[in-house]
Amino acid sequence: EPLHLRVSCNKRRAAATMGLLTVGRPLTWEEAKKHLDFVREQGIDQLIRIFHRLRYRKGDRLRWGDEIEYVVVRFDEAGHRAQLTLRAADILEAMEHAPKSEDPNDDLVLWHPEFASYMLESTPSRPYEGQLRDLLTVETNMTARRAKVLRFLQPEEAVLSLTCFPRLGCPEFTFPICQPKPDGNVSQSLFFPDEAINRHPRFATLAANIRKRRGKKVAINVPIFKDNHTPSPFVETILYNGPGEGAASALPDHVYLDAMGFGMGCCCLQVTFQACSIEEARHLYDQLAVVSPIVLALSASCPFARGYLTDRDCRWHIISGSVDDRTPAELGQPSDTPSRYVIPKSRYDSISSFIGQSEHFKDEYNDIPLPLDESIKTRLEANGFDPLLARHFAHLFIRDPLVIYEDKLQLDNERSSDHFENIQSTNWQTMRFKPPPPGQEIGWRVEFRPTEVQLTDFENAAFTVFVVLLTRVIVSFNLNFYIPLSKVDENMKNAQLTDAAVKGRFHFRRCISPCMEGDCTSCPYDTMSINEIMNGKETGFPGLITLIQIYLRTVPIDLETRGKIEKYLLFISMRAAGKLQTAAAWMRNFIMTHPDYKHDSVISDVINYDLLRKIQRFSTGEERCEEMLGKACDC
Repeated sequence: EPLHLRVSCNKRRAAATMGLLTVGRPLTWEEAKKHLDFVREQGIDQLIRIFHRLRYRKGDRLRWGDEIEYVVVRFDEAGHRAQLTLRAADILEAMEHAPKSEDPNDDLVLWHPEFASYMLESTPSRPYEGQLRDLLTVETNMTARRAKVLRFLQPEEAVLSLTCFPRLGCPEFTFPICQPKPDGNVSQSLFFPDEAINRHPRFATLAANIRKRRGKKVAINVPIFKDNHTPSPFVETILYNGPGEGAASALPDHVYLDAMGFGMGCCCLQVTFQACSIEEARHLYDQLAVVSPIVLALSASCPFARGYLTDRDCRWHIISGSVDDRTPAELGQPSDTPSRYVIPKSRYDSISSFIGQSEHFKDEYNDIPLPLDESIKTRLEANGFDPLLARHFAHLFIRDPLVIYEDKLQLDNERSSDHFENIQSTNWQTMRFKPPPPGQEIGWRVEFRPTEVQLTDFENAAFTVFVVLLTRVIVSFNLNFYIPLSKVDENMKNAQLTDAAVKGRFHFRRCISPCMEGDCTSCPYDTMSINEIMNGKETGFPGLITLIQIYLRTVPIDLETRGKIEKYLLFISMRAAGKLQTAAAWMRNFIMTHPDYKHDSVISDVINYDLLRKIQRFSTGEERCEEMLGKACDC
């Protein structure tokens, strides 16, 4: 649960309590199992109390915020090697106890811990408002965040907004060097050392409990990119003869990953919006869910895994597998231990049901299996939830709570939503529908979660501003993006393929506004390129960029704000048109044209060092990447 839209922005409190980073002892899985149903039941009780208090709340103004994750990299210039430095907690502590800076921008930013001990997360210290002029400050705020953390780094360190460290899981990828513990108590990974996990006990418990609930390690297999000298079949020799599974789940022609850290150790960009009412939040949730695969493909920035080039451009499949705690029975496999449900998706995946109630919604759009707890659904409906919203939460709550604190079991359900958030916040989907927390002046919210983090502040600001403006267009023009969820899931798979931003075809609705409904006499959706979805088609589909530009002509806006927004929209438009490369495409090309590359799919230490040095210079403005930014950015 991120810190967006909190009324209190006390920096010391925020740094110490990122969402559910509770002080206390988390229970082991063996200890937690006897409390699972209790936490689930209490969580639903907390949800019902929130709903009864605030279901009719209306009139909240738009407030929103972004969160960006970073990795801290150490450059060994003499050895021509880049490693992930495990100093994130020390950096946060130094920031917390530092004397107050004379830089006024410091009060505008916050830094928080994340899953890995080499990761940091940043947010604005207060939410942005609904005025268009606020969009001018997004990039400035992101730059201020970077400037602040740089003061607390050592000379050889850099903070990079990088989706995935290319050699994550390779030998000696951390500093200090730590060895994996395949016979340990947490990840049991062959590649990812437990020291690379944030030392707060929540994170190690989360990793261990996912493994224990599943009954074995997570298993992620990413297709290898086949170059001229890549072995075929590609089969790694992974020598391990100790207790445990070893590499039994590795597949030929795939890069094998075996720990939560390979997914949750990746970085992303997320944006949370406060809606004016529960109805608007539900409508935005549905519409943005359809757009999620498009933005995922446009923001693609992960063409590698564990030191190899892969035949994928995004992290989504990796992170989905990294927290997949389903048992064999829940996966539909033969098992001696039965399950109440067969669950089609990981806890980290695309949404499984639409929840909006607008005139555009049709039951037929919810066309994928939705396992749910019927008793929870019945209970919610008896307390005033309509069937769509009851189904949504009854589905989320088929999952078990993964981290339970021994001193946080007995709570005041009028004043706390911790049991609800325990399960809600560990359903990591492309969208998250977020009820107001008790006791705070915060409304109904939605969180947009698919975007891969970009290499520069300009790009991250551009994606953020685009999504913010798209929400305004959806609401103002009453847009209708609905297609069957099975098509959205197909789009999510296609979005991760190599060069999907340019070569991919995606299901999208042809008639998205009421004035276009006459064009939908037959099938209302078609397959389109991302260029067509964003920039329009000659046959009448306007394109999302065009609709945003039309919206901007209907609202008061000063020249400075319009000029900045136009640069962001030009960047998104040019990337959609294939005139600017995604970060994935650029990094893939950099690696494949590097003098040290042997056309065997391997990313050596030398290649990794040079790539990250180049990215560091991009991030600080020392160099500019024409292939990714072109004329859209004048920074």
